[in-house]
Amino acid sequence: MSSQDFEHLPSFAFGDSPDLADKLLELVLNGTKTATCSDLLSFEKEGEPLPQPGDQFVVVDGKGQAACVIELVTVDVRQFNEIDEVWAVLEGEGDLSLEFWRDAHRDYFERNGVFSPDMKLVCEYFQLVKIFKRDQAEPKPN
Repeated sequence: MSSQDFEHLPSFAFGDSPDLADKLLELVLNGTKTATCSDLLSFEKEGEPLPQPGDQFVVVDGKGQAACVIELVTVDVRQFNEIDEVWAVLEGEGDLSLEFWRDAHRDYFERNGVFSPDMKLVCEYFQLVKIFKRDQAEPKPN
């Protein structure tokens, strides 16, 4: 199966920059990252339904190139200040500590103008379904 077999699926990149998209994607591809979260308010503002278990998404890299397909296993809504150590490990970022998770996600949500300690998060646990072959980065000049 090629990425064309999954063209009907919605796609997204993790994070809010090409660099962060690539870093988080690498964590997904190597099996470290099996969860993600986003702010509930963005779904409500856009009038978008919440994702559901079984939904599949194409994840793109920082260049917008299809990299893999993930399938949601569980979807929960939790407050930011209710996230625990287990969730921090599932997100797979930094040193896997709750402190790192809180700092990184507070910074992310503040950059995007939506942070509050009691904000509601859509917490998605996923499994990797398919990895696509992608064009490799161009070699850097010497």
